[in-house]
Amino acid sequence: MNVTIVRACLRDGRGGSPTAVLDETPLTDDERREVPVRAGTSHAVFLSAGQDGDEVALRFFTAEGELPGCGHGTIAALAVLAERTGTREVTLRTRAGALEGRAIRHENGGLEGWFTPGPVELREPAGGEHEEVLTALGMGRDTPGCVVATLGRPRLLVPLPTRSTLSALTPDPDRLRAACDRLALLGCYLYSAPTPDGRVAARMFAPLIGVPEDIANANSTACLAAHLAREGLPRVTADMGDSLGIPSTITAAVRHHTDGPEILVGGAAGFPDN
Repeated sequence: MNVTIVRACLRDGRGGSPTAVLDETPLTDDERREVPVRAGTSHAVFLSAGQDGDEVALRFFTAEGELPGCGHGTIAALAVLAERTGTREVTLRTRAGALEGRAIRHENGGLEGWFTPGPVELREPAGGEHEEVLTALGMGRDTPGCVVATLGRPRLLVPLPTRSTLSALTPDPDRLRAACDRLALLGCYLYSAPTPDGRVAARMFAPLIGVPEDIANANSTACLAAHLAREGLPRVTADMGDSLGIPSTITAAVRHHTDGPEILVGGAAGFPDN
């Protein structure tokens, strides 16, 4: 198999989440789960382009199985398409639905991938349902401001006052996985209080898909943007991966149209030899 490794969601040209991208190939789902393991990445993306190149089907896998969507995997796929064919705008078909994607190539050769992840559903946690997750994170059970956000699958958004508070957290992985399993949560996305221009630090723990901590999570950043837009913040830039020594950055913006809000999320992408 010809596997391309893309560093998705770079920060100032550094870091990024290594993601395996390869053409659709006749593999069983169990064999697809082996690809990210062998490639040394958390996720693998299988892409299949239509004859006219205007539509591309994507499938996403971790070692635990298939995902309906993957934000940084989508950015990685857009980078590969732009590198191969110069594709700028494309409709992406995923198990979660159709997405509109766009690749931007800068004069210095840098690439960015942007896409519309779809609508986000937000709700307050039902009476005490999130307390077990907070305990597993090493936080107080009465932490205010938590929100359940669903984009494909539900996850818990957890606010923290400062970046230092966020970086100091040491979750109990077994308890966190058990709590997320019981509540059918993909995981939990923790973020620091945003600056006036929407900059946050964030960490994503996704035990149910075999990712103890994600280097970059674009879909959860899109969820946060939808949440903070209700408070008047139109744009969020999330710094992730610092606790793992691999910096990454994702940006998400909310645009308001007559038929409702639209989220646009993206980040820079590069290849290991760039």
